[in-house]
Amino acid sequence: MTRLSAFLSATRFATPDAIADAMRNRVPGDPAREGRTLLVVAADHPARGALSAGGNESAMASREELLERCCTALSRPGVNGFLGAPDMVEDLTLLGALDGKTVFGSMNRSGLSGSVFEVDDRMTAYDAPGIVESGIDGGKMLLRIALGDPATSAMLERTSEAVNELAEAQKISLIEPFMSHRHRGALINDLTPESVMRSMAIASGLGRTSARTWLKVPCIPEMERVMTATTLPCLLLGGEVSEDLDASVHHWGTAMQLPGVKGLVIGRALLFPRGDDVAAAVDKLVEVL
Repeated sequence: MTRLSAFLSATRFATPDAIADAMRNRVPGDPAREGRTLLVVAADHPARGALSAGGNESAMASREELLERCCTALSRPGVNGFLGAPDMVEDLTLLGALDGKTVFGSMNRSGLSGSVFEVDDRMTAYDAPGIVESGIDGGKMLLRIALGDPATSAMLERTSEAVNELAEAQKISLIEPFMSHRHRGALINDLTPESVMRSMAIASGLGRTSARTWLKVPCIPEMERVMTATTLPCLLLGGEVSEDLDASVHHWGTAMQLPGVKGLVIGRALLFPRGDDVAAAVDKLVEVL
């Protein structure tokens, strides 16, 4: 066991109350400060059994390596947010890496990658009371809308209930919607502009108020048209590790000029870049954004 893991394991074993203390004493971020672009590092994939990145099936299997990469990214100027399941949020808080950051807690992680029940993605990580108690800024929900899967109806209802609970607590709901379908057993997200706009329209209407609802949307062609689908604040989804980081950064930078786009949520593409230099990849992205 290496340095970070040894410290965290010893703390969790001997003084578990230190986690709540660290969360309570964390310096908060400011997600809606006027004129600020949010650059959020995402590391919630392992909580749904998705460990691959850049062609390596076990890239995120080592928690030590994942934490080191997250700490490097979060330490760079211009990075002001993090998205993760409770274990990652708590580990990084204990390490002091989330001070001054906007933090979103991942809520539904039961739709395990590649499973037959992937659409039935229940709230198995954070719930609304947990987000409030942890002092973080909001909850993120992945919403696959598969018209051929009856589990979709229950997911819409659960997401709506979470939006209501978070709004009551004055916390942000960050919904990541997709129109999805099965192809040879695999769940595929439809990334055509028309389908992305449809998913945005459905997600925007969930809950009895949308006052604190944000959307997390893929950065696809025709983003100017796509962004006409909602008035809700949107964060762009970074997606998979790119073969051409420069081209991806240019694409993100262009989309970031649209008035409804308030930031970028990026995980594997930033934490496991081609060339494996996390700091350089972050700095290149910040320079463009």
